[in-house]
Formats: sequence, structure tokens, C-alpha cells
Amino acid sequence: QVQLVESGGGLVQAGGSLRLSCAASGRTFSNLHMGWFRQTPGKEREFVAAISWSGDTTDYANSVKGRSTISRDNAKNTLYLQLNTLKPEDTAVYFCAADTRWFVITRVPEACAYWGQGTQVTVSS
Repeated sequence: QVQLVESGGGLVQAGGSLRLSCAASGRTFSNLHMGWFRQTPGKEREFVAAISWSGDTTDYANSVKGRSTISRDNAKNTLYLQLNTLKPEDTAVYFCAADTRWFVITRVPEACAYWGQGTQVTVSS
């Protein structure tokens, strides 16, 4: 089992930045591919970014590409998402997820083995 706990969300003005964190515990973090997703009321969960277990490979949604960075610190069992130049449309609950399968993290997130509880990000205009 893996427990994932997100933090770092909050209220920020448009154009600002936030760094989200996802702390993992329970099994070997370094064996897991990790991803960030977001969801707003009435909409499906949306892929934001993913990073491979080694950190060598990353993938981003077009909506955040160029203004976000996903990273991980395997020594600290922590995943990060740096969000810059935030827009009101970035407002959502952000979730981290983990799985041993890259295609699941990037293509079939509903099959991800582990999910956090989410952290709210609100961007005011």
C-alpha cells in the first residue's frame, strides 16, 4: 500500500506561482511512476503532468506546458509540481497518483493504483 498526501494548495492571484507537494509513504517510492491530475466540479479528472520513477522522463498537458515543472526527490519520497503564471482556469483540486505502469499514469489514470486526497488551488483574476 502507498499513502499519498498532497499539500501546498491555496489562493493565489493570476500570474502568481505555487508549488504543490505530494508526500508518499508505505512502499518504495522510487519504484513508482507519479502523476498530477486536477478536477473541477462537474468535469472529469484531467491529466496535468507525469514523471517516471527515475525522473528521466516527464510529460505535460498542453494546458500547463511551459509554465509548470514536475519533479521528484526519491530520497524524501516526495513529488512536486511547480505551477507558474497561474490562470483562473487552473483553479481545481489537484491530486497526485502513483502506479508502476507508465501508460496508466499518462493514458489510463482511472486505473492508477494509488491516489491522494487532493489539495485545492484557487486562482483569482
